[in-house]
Amino acid sequence: MRITTSMTQRNVLSDLNALSDKLSRTQTRAATGKQITRPSDDPYGTARAMGLRSALSANGAYKDNIDDAQDWQNSTESALDSITKYVHRANDLVLEGSSDTSTPDSRQALAAEIDQIIQGVKETANATYGDLHLFSGTATGAAPYLQGADDTYQGNLGGLDPATPGVLREIGPGVTMSINTVGSEILGNGSAGGGDGKLLDTLRNISAHLQANDGTSLRSTDLQNLSSNLNQVLSVRARNGAQTNRLEAASTRLDQIQASVTEQLSNTEDADIAQTMIDFNSQSASYQAALRAGANIVQASLMDFLK
Repeated sequence: MRITTSMTQRNVLSDLNALSDKLSRTQTRAATGKQITRPSDDPYGTARAMGLRSALSANGAYKDNIDDAQDWQNSTESALDSITKYVHRANDLVLEGSSDTSTPDSRQALAAEIDQIIQGVKETANATYGDLHLFSGTATGAAPYLQGADDTYQGNLGGLDPATPGVLREIGPGVTMSINTVGSEILGNGSAGGGDGKLLDTLRNISAHLQANDGTSLRSTDLQNLSSNLNQVLSVRARNGAQTNRLEAASTRLDQIQASVTEQLSNTEDADIAQTMIDFNSQSASYQAALRAGANIVQASLMDFLK
């Protein structure tokens, strides 16, 4: 077979182009730090990286939901803590008013403070997270209680009634959690003398007994009822705390998953910089050697051999 000069030149250029393309890809890996810069570099790795990125995105959304739920729970806990302090103060006032040494005038003054506590409790129950009311069930656009004498609950039982889901947050794949507290569960639903035995009903009765100078009722029923109401508030706070702990555990688990997935993604698409630099130097040397060899071959002519 006759090897012509044009064939030699084509072969030299083909080899140089192949080396140049390989060197260019290595240089891109070194510059970007990525093993995969286009799907054709590694189709399987590209598909795996896309799946890992999708998992990271989904976990990020769950993490945002958990953070939002934790903020909601913290706001709820703050409101419940304020209500607890109101109950403790009311208990002190009942103890003072139930004493035989209390006069009708002093009991009238105590009743006035109890009335202020009632309004303070309702105002606290109207606490919001952003523009959403915390204690209205799923009717988060409406305040659960009105100021004044009307103690009727304005929300719904979403989250308390099993048939009505509450304010939900998705904290994992197929895992949803109700994060709200229903105000009527602890404050009740009705006006004075409503008889539901919840906190507002008890406070209204205490005020009425103080105004009526009825120390016996304060001692015999009101203290016991107020103690039951306090236990109810503490029970709701304990449940809220348990939900907060669950959210913290879910957040920690997601952080661990995110770290693991991020490591897998790095192993899939990130370049080994040390190995890349070794490859780059080796390929650069090969390319320079090929250039010199090609130049010597292409420049040779018949006159060179006749000399």
